[in-house]
Amino acid sequence: MPLATTGELVTRAAEARSAVAAFNIITLEHVEAVIAGAETSGAPVVLQVSENAVKFRYGRLLPLARAAVAAAERADVPVALHLDHVQSDDLLRQAPDAGFSSVMYDAARLPYAENLAATRAAADWAHAQGLWIEAELGQVGGKDGRPPLDAHAPGARTDPDQARDFVAGTEADALAVAIGSVHAMTTRTAALDHGLLGRLSAALTVPLVLHGSSGVPDDGLVAAVAGGIAKVNVGTALNAAMTGAIRDFLAAHPEAVDSRKYLSVGREAMAREVARIIGVLGKEPCASSS
Repeated sequence: MPLATTGELVTRAAEARSAVAAFNIITLEHVEAVIAGAETSGAPVVLQVSENAVKFRYGRLLPLARAAVAAAERADVPVALHLDHVQSDDLLRQAPDAGFSSVMYDAARLPYAENLAATRAAADWAHAQGLWIEAELGQVGGKDGRPPLDAHAPGARTDPDQARDFVAGTEADALAVAIGSVHAMTTRTAALDHGLLGRLSAALTVPLVLHGSSGVPDDGLVAAVAGGIAKVNVGTALNAAMTGAIRDFLAAHPEAVDSRKYLSVGREAMAREVARIIGVLGKEPCASSS
């Protein structure tokens, strides 16, 4: 089917008080696994390419983007393409011609006024190209090997009043909020501040996005969706599934040299994890986690 747009998938999810899953892709196996898992679940999905993934692919966006578009157009469920954690204006400007309907412009590392100005400039350009834009206020730590911020450090959490002003000033279409999740976690022990999420949801009219979701336990994700999160970003969980499956296969088959043998095992493990996470996001919250 034709490519879906991130904006329509997230908006529809926000209106239904549900969430769309957005998975970061690095290889063709990631692309195929995410779509396979989404088809198993019968759910729409967002394929995300981060700036770091582009750097890994020798700085070239198009090879992975073209593969993702080709696979998405043959999927049995709606699939959108999103450019994630963009700091480079040059990369931002490649998005429309590469098939992306949306971009997350990441200036959260900057002081508030600079973040607002940079994000507003990016949003003005993106909107002129028909792109939906996500921004971030507060800092979801753990990116690029940096340690997470202390929970009480300035800027470590998103302030609802500041968020309202930030969205109005930038005209961002969605906001990634810092409520306790951390990028690149390999344990699922992140404790979300659901009270803060409730205040953010009440203060804002744009959809809210949760980054660092791989480190959040299932009940935390269910409660986050019930509390107003409409887009859930997942990356590390797929890499952990793939790496674990390949490691086990090679340990059991030390003679293996055909990469198709172990890549297929890794791809299947990622597809199962995609379907599992999509299933979690569709659950009703328990009374104890709401």
